[in-house]
Amino acid sequence: MDTRSFIRALPKAELHVHIEGTLEPEMMVALAERNGVDLPFATVEEVRAAYEFSDLQSFLDIYYQGAAVLVTEQDFYDLMYAYLERAVDDGVRRAEIFFDPQTHTERGIGFPVFMNGFTRAVGDAEERWGISAGLIMCFLRHLPGDAATSTWHEAEPFADRIIGVGLDSGEVGNPPERFAQAYALARAAGLHSVAHAGEEGPPAYITGALDALGAERIDHGVRCDEDPALVERLVREQTPLTMCPLSNLKLRVVDRLEDHSLKRLLDSGIRVTINSDDPAYFGGYVLDNYVAAAEALNLSREDLIALARNSIEAAFLGSKGKRVLLDELTQIAAA
Repeated sequence: MDTRSFIRALPKAELHVHIEGTLEPEMMVALAERNGVDLPFATVEEVRAAYEFSDLQSFLDIYYQGAAVLVTEQDFYDLMYAYLERAVDDGVRRAEIFFDPQTHTERGIGFPVFMNGFTRAVGDAEERWGISAGLIMCFLRHLPGDAATSTWHEAEPFADRIIGVGLDSGEVGNPPERFAQAYALARAAGLHSVAHAGEEGPPAYITGALDALGAERIDHGVRCDEDPALVERLVREQTPLTMCPLSNLKLRVVDRLEDHSLKRLLDSGIRVTINSDDPAYFGGYVLDNYVAAAEALNLSREDLIALARNSIEAAFLGSKGKRVLLDELTQIAAA
């Protein structure tokens, strides 16, 4: 069995994927036409040609522009269902999916529109393919902390459809501490907490996410090894890192995948996982990320099994659901 087939066969969880970042150019153009939205691109080829980024902000500029084509409940359904179909094909058995409500509410799209679309698609995908999925609502960190708090209050009627809250968007200059109030409200409501940190921002942002936000997972965390004491803490507390190799390459967080910290951190004992981030923009879904990392970092069969196991153990999934997937993984590892 070749590497790609072996990785596809591994039961795994995807813990770091932005649903708006799965908007493929073909769907973007089709939805723009369906909804009468003007795009600065005339063709799918022009959209793809625009996907060359110098840093995180250059990506975010086009990311928010693309999201403008999402207008109706059916649009959000189609987006979610298309992602879950791809995830199933990659061997994903559990998906915990970020969405950015402020990207939509600022355009006048209300919570019922996207929440109903997302949850219908999740239910239909589970019924058809057996994939388990949960939604994580992210606050946009380039907006003020009180905007995050207001968004939480808007989301409260839908809290039973959300498993956690997260923090994304431009990291540099936007420390996690300013969002402590919104996170405290979400945790008090029984939701999990995660946060992007240590992608372009310093290791101190990872510490801030852990201490001020109560983050149970760190999304990215690439720069944590600049602080040995932080690495020791992540190992000791077994805090998962949801890493996204192709994203880091595309946004020039690393110049070459061979330089990525993923293998070093895995070997150090950190609970590293592999994910896709914004796959429509970065050229690869979760299977592509596993394969690219395996080739660039010379990951062994045991490394790949460990990464899949980490993803299951780090998921916000009940013990019974985890046990089913871990037992299946053990059987494959022994084959």
